Amino acid sequence: MRVIVVGAGVVGTTHAWHAVERGHEVVHIERESEARGASLRNFGQIWVSGRAGGEELATALRARELWEEIGQHVPGLGFRANGSLTPLRTDLEVAVAEAAAARDDAAERGYRLVTADRARALNPALRGDFRAALWCARDAAVEPRTAQLALKQALLASGRYTYLGGREVREVLDGPGGHAVRDDHGERHTGDAVILCTGAWLGGLVRELVPDLPVRRVRLQMMQTAPLGEPLTTSVADADSFRYYPAYAGEALDALNAGQAQEPAAAAHRMQLLMVQRADGGLTIGDTHEYEHPFAFDVTEEPYDHLTRVVESFLGRPLPAIRRRWAGVYAQCVDTTRVVHRQRVSDGVWLVTGPGGRGMTCSPAIAEQTANELHW
Repeated sequence: MRVIVVGAGVVGTTHAWHAVERGHEVVHIERESEARGASLRNFGQIWVSGRAGGEELATALRARELWEEIGQHVPGLGFRANGSLTPLRTDLEVAVAEAAAARDDAAERGYRLVTADRARALNPALRGDFRAALWCARDAAVEPRTAQLALKQALLASGRYTYLGGREVREVLDGPGGHAVRDDHGERHTGDAVILCTGAWLGGLVRELVPDLPVRRVRLQMMQTAPLGEPLTTSVADADSFRYYPAYAGEALDALNAGQAQEPAAAAHRMQLLMVQRADGGLTIGDTHEYEHPFAFDVTEEPYDHLTRVVESFLGRPLPAIRRRWAGVYAQCVDTTRVVHRQRVSDGVWLVTGPGGRGMTCSPAIAEQTANELHW
């Protein structure tokens, strides 16, 4: 079988991975020389802890298994089972964590409410003032700037994978030779199946194929520091993340929202703190959420100032110098309870997009589900 995959972000690359693993030939087409979208501009977190119960959690847990398996074969992925801590300062925050730790699926997530001393034993870099923390053992991380490149090198070594960068697909074609796409070099690529993993590129060909696509674009701001100078042994979140992730919904969260307002900057920019240490020792820190179009074309300082204050309060020390700031855009299903939008747009041609902030977490399982549905 020959599979044409369009889009070399993490969703497209994991689709290519599953096809090659199942013995198929893949032609992988990317409009940039290498992917440069949301798949690189994220935390690299495999974030199980906050997922909604049911399908979303099951997808995240399966994806974490797959990431770990793939990481054993592709060390450049940078997979590490680092877990996460959410430091807590108030009774209302602790109550949300207690409710989470009492969930029926708490053990699957690795939830445990721990004392501040135990949290510091898990992550000695957290020297700031807090009362307790929510520990999530199932969370993990990879290196987002290099993961797709490492996967691509492993795919190339298979001998069944061809990568074509710098080519934008303009047309999907059907004919006697099978399903095909035509790129902007005028070349036609034919296969038994075409998988369009176009990320936040929702115009052009995608709009022509699916005019009423139930997917929106979301913009975020993030930053990365110089090396911290010591290990940050877990990922770190703040209690504002409780307001953002569906696993924490319930009476305790309602009480938090009613009784403890977000800081004005955090509320204005729909913020939470997430933080992961990179392989070079720097910290990736974010993020904001912007939903209204047209998006701003610049980055603003207020969110960065807020994030710096929160991180320094947890670390009990000044942040290293900020080396990079950036904005990114990802595609999210309008119905945010859906893990992904997977649609057959014509015979043998599928569009897979809209995982939102779950993309890095869930992509291997999303791709596996596609492969299973198509009986690869």
